[in-house]
Amino acid sequence: MKPLGPIPAGFGTMHGELAIGGRTASALVKESGDTPLFVYSRAMLDARMDALRKAMPERLNIHYAMKANPFAPLLEHMAELVDGLDIASRGELAMARDAGFLPREISFAGPGKRDSEIFAAVKAGVTLNLESANEARRALEAGTALGVAPRLAIRVNPEFELRGSGMKMGGGAKPFGIDQAQVPTLAKEIIAAGCHWRGLHIYTGSQALDAAAIIETQANVLALAAQLSDEIGEDLPHLNMGGGFGIPYFDKDEPLDIASIGTALEERFAALPDILQETEFAIELGRYLVGEAGVYLTRIVDRKESHGVTYLVTDGGLHHQLAASGNFGTVVRRNYPVAIATRFAAKAEEEVNIVGCLCTPLDRLADQAWMPRAEVGDLVAIFCAGAYGASASPAAFLGQGPAREMLV
Repeated sequence: MKPLGPIPAGFGTMHGELAIGGRTASALVKESGDTPLFVYSRAMLDARMDALRKAMPERLNIHYAMKANPFAPLLEHMAELVDGLDIASRGELAMARDAGFLPREISFAGPGKRDSEIFAAVKAGVTLNLESANEARRALEAGTALGVAPRLAIRVNPEFELRGSGMKMGGGAKPFGIDQAQVPTLAKEIIAAGCHWRGLHIYTGSQALDAAAIIETQANVLALAAQLSDEIGEDLPHLNMGGGFGIPYFDKDEPLDIASIGTALEERFAALPDILQETEFAIELGRYLVGEAGVYLTRIVDRKESHGVTYLVTDGGLHHQLAASGNFGTVVRRNYPVAIATRFAAKAEEEVNIVGCLCTPLDRLADQAWMPRAEVGDLVAIFCAGAYGASASPAAFLGQGPAREMLV
């Protein structure tokens, strides 16, 4: 038997089933039309933001990194909750505007921006987080062609990284950002060229559960921002401090201690150097805001045995839940939080492997999991499915197509 990850707090039970937003899993599937189905809880999104606001310093803005989940109804709801939005493509820019975000609330990061994307961003008036000197030149040219001062910030590739992060985005050679030693010269050049200087973006890593590591990194980010601003010779208008806040996916993972992070950051803000006194600060979070609010529901279509092993075969799989299958950056596959949604209150009594419908041995949703006995027609719930599921999985693989989605 292999342990399952912890089911996030906030889900209930009705009539023995998993309940989301006050409705049973089977009722939600019926309303949507079929499985597979992603369900996102509005109440859990609200609760996460409320807890974060209470823990963080009042002057800290919270941005949503929409790459985590761009589902339109969810994005519209997030527009009511957060202070800004971080995008990574022209397509995301269009979705952001449709959701009601204002240009001044949007920043655009990511290497390899096309000329058309830079032009569209400058025209719309969003902030471009520059990833190279070449990108800076093209942004200035777009501004000249449009007759506007482009809103430009510099994404910094710092010498340090976020310890224990799932994906390291800073330190050493990276495709992201501009090496910190090169930042002052480039900043002076774009400011002299007449850009609307919007400051620095320092993103070091993601999916960290160690509060001490995040506190250390935030201190390093503030120190570097002050150093670079001194070298540039300008007060810093805005600092995107990155994110890195992780969520528990696996057995023995513990929730991130955001209270200690907020307390430490408040103390740092109280002792800022003069050059950062008027700076607007933001953190950029994706999965931390939406990951635990999502559940993936998939129906068991077959129950079979092979060499004494019981398999529950579902109509979903890695084409919607690539990360849960262990094929999204995981070295050793471990079980996500999983349950039999239609037998949520039942006692576990058998060991099963839960697999998807794809013709590949990689399509695994739970290995050697201790579960209530389930039959064909029962629903399986994969938790922590609110981030990097529907939009980051290969939905077109084997012609399966996308899953349904709903916000409740």
